[in-house]
Amino acid sequence: MPGLRRFPLPLIAAFFALYVIWGSTYLVIRIGVEYWPPLMLGGIRFVIAGSLMYGFLRWRGVPAPTWAQWRAAGMIGILLLSFGNGAVSVAEHMGVASGVAALAVATVPLFTLLCGYFWGARNTRLEWAGIVLGLVGIAMLNLGSNLQSSPTGAALLVFAAAAWAFGSVWSKHLPLPQGAMASAAEMLVGGVVLLIGSWLSGEQLAAVPPIEGWAALAYLIGFGSIIAFNSYMYLLKHVRPAAATSYAYVNPAVAVLLGIVFVGETIGLEEALAMVVIISAVVLIGLPQWRKPKVAAIQEEATA
Repeated sequence: MPGLRRFPLPLIAAFFALYVIWGSTYLVIRIGVEYWPPLMLGGIRFVIAGSLMYGFLRWRGVPAPTWAQWRAAGMIGILLLSFGNGAVSVAEHMGVASGVAALAVATVPLFTLLCGYFWGARNTRLEWAGIVLGLVGIAMLNLGSNLQSSPTGAALLVFAAAAWAFGSVWSKHLPLPQGAMASAAEMLVGGVVLLIGSWLSGEQLAAVPPIEGWAALAYLIGFGSIIAFNSYMYLLKHVRPAAATSYAYVNPAVAVLLGIVFVGETIGLEEALAMVVIISAVVLIGLPQWRKPKVAAIQEEATA
């Protein structure tokens, strides 16, 4: 079918995982840090997910990463997972609402553009227009909300967005392992660093987590790490950074919808209009990508 030939199924599935699954992880992290210390939660999550992936890939005959690949994957894992995800978890543990955390990631595409200039990247007018429109949508989404956060929490979220963006752009210029092995190595290193940080900061479990805490951890391992993170790494290899980070505009809308469905929150006119603006921004950012010849290569890979 013409539509499927133009938009390969793996690409569609990867964007769905980023937009929907990652949008839900902010709420799940908020639930998880009620029962787990934040750094410990992230460390256990990524070590288990990385170990499962690494063992499965080795069982399938995928070669182990070389020392150079381990070093490259470790640096990206620390930036994206230890610094990026870890800072978000700590901020939410400090009382920052999951919606605020989702709104903060809207700065990721801006940091991505700035980081891209270090490697000579230039962005199209459509991408710039999409980023500006996305920021307008985020501002509209925040209207009517009475979200509050501590200055420390806000600083952690900005730091998380900057670390994530820099790691995302840098990953395209490092000798990472091929395919999913890159994600496995990044999660193993990033998770170990988080556990070390948990130990150094004196984190301890106050009590054995109830079923809700274990369910949150299982969701973050299976859906948030193995599925969504691998989808993100796949997109970083096959699309422009601005398109890969466009999830930052959709995740806040997903967080609002989850609040309506599971918490009974209501949505006002500002939020409804903001969602339209956000989706329009994602379309603008994605338009240059669909015109790139690399899409044809993905099509060949998907049909091979």
